[in-house]
Amino acid sequence: MATVKLIEYGRASAEVRAVYDDIMATRKTDWINNFWKALASHPPTLRRTWESVKAVMAPGALDPLTKELLYVAISATNGCDYCIASHTASARRQGMTDEMLGELMAVVGMANETNRLANGYQVEIDEAFRTAPS
Repeated sequence: MATVKLIEYGRASAEVRAVYDDIMATRKTDWINNFWKALASHPPTLRRTWESVKAVMAPGALDPLTKELLYVAISATNGCDYCIASHTASARRQGMTDEMLGELMAVVGMANETNRLANGYQVEIDEAFRTAPS
């Protein structure tokens, strides 16, 4: 259960509706998910977060599927059930297969394990990894 009241479109202020309209237009959808409805309880946070997400997830050097896969991986590591579900659905719409999800979770699990081992053993970073080739 959310710690704030979810703001439905019909009860939203003009400021919130403007953000909702942009979300729906950008995502080519006719509904607003609960994440945005919760953030709408504080319109400045809603607007700031939407603008950041829109900018970061826009097409760029990384294709949309890669960005969604990264989002799923980080959400799994952070334990955010909502983001795992949301971005897995989005990744599937971008073409993610069950096989891709399986490999992604294998990499996430392995990275988390080796990260903890490296940190636990306080492994010194190799000089070769510190210097980026030109």
